[in-house]
Amino acid sequence: MRVLLTGHQGYLGTVMAPVLAAAGHEVVGLDSGLFADSVLGETPADPQGHRVDLRDVTAEHVAGVDAVIHLAALSNDPLGSLAPELTYDINHHASVRLARLAREAGVRRFLYASTCSVYGAAGDPDLSNLVGEDAPLRPVTPYAESKVRVEDDLHDLADDDFTPVFMRNATAFGYSPRLRADIVLNNLVGHALLAGEVLVLSDGTPWRPLVHAADIARAFTAALTAPREAVHDQAFNIGSEINNVTVAEIAEQVAEAVPGAKVRITGENGADPRSYRVDFSRFRAAIPGFDIEWTVKRGALELADAYRNFGLTKEDFERRFTRLAVLRAASDAGAVDDTLRWRR
Repeated sequence: MRVLLTGHQGYLGTVMAPVLAAAGHEVVGLDSGLFADSVLGETPADPQGHRVDLRDVTAEHVAGVDAVIHLAALSNDPLGSLAPELTYDINHHASVRLARLAREAGVRRFLYASTCSVYGAAGDPDLSNLVGEDAPLRPVTPYAESKVRVEDDLHDLADDDFTPVFMRNATAFGYSPRLRADIVLNNLVGHALLAGEVLVLSDGTPWRPLVHAADIARAFTAALTAPREAVHDQAFNIGSEINNVTVAEIAEQVAEAVPGAKVRITGENGADPRSYRVDFSRFRAAIPGFDIEWTVKRGALELADAYRNFGLTKEDFERRFTRLAVLRAASDAGAVDDTLRWRR
């Protein structure tokens, strides 16, 4: 199958591309390259692809493609809050335009990287009930809201010849050659190694569903070739109930993975309204035999080893692998304009 993978030079795409290739697919990348240089370790061997902004995609980019895996986005809450209008322009409008172009070009399957953040403040005071795909969506950030809007619009595009699938990933973690340090487990392991302290700025009580980047790649690869009737126009939570953990529990797992590190919960950012425990059973039922391989503890150990082996520094941690810092540096240097497009 010839697969267009958007965001192939991002955190998840860099892990996913070789998994798809190993499964026998021909991978074509599409990425603006904003984070292509955010590499820790050996430079990855990217598939051939298009260097283009998602907002500038044309019919040519989807010609001859059997399926699209759409990862590209302004991909976290701080980025979305920095410039909400850009978040909606890129994450929502450009994503739906890509889907329309793909549908017109005869692409039959469109896997969309959504997020469990669409559940936002899940609404159950004691969080005793796991949140399933049919739960009310309560996004609390522009990033999560943009994902809800795309899901709604892709649903309207679904027909007998075009199968959108909404992959609601839990919060990602784990080593990728294109590292991100601004997601919770990756961030806490970095603090533990570089400062000897697992620093938690919230009160530690919010629940988070986590999933390793490699497990996300495996899930997308499985959904790509699943029977149409099993996945057509459906949302799937991607992760495992075993990785529904509180931020304080994540911190304790990190402290175990980095001997000598101490947990410090400051609470200075107050309570976080984003708190939910997620039910992941629907995807397991749709894809018999699929299950998550990575636990939070195993991921913390992997990250600690990678950070040590590749010589992660404090400056890299705070600047090269934090997306907001990368974009601000590119803007300050005049490399990108106010719309985050590369200057010619």
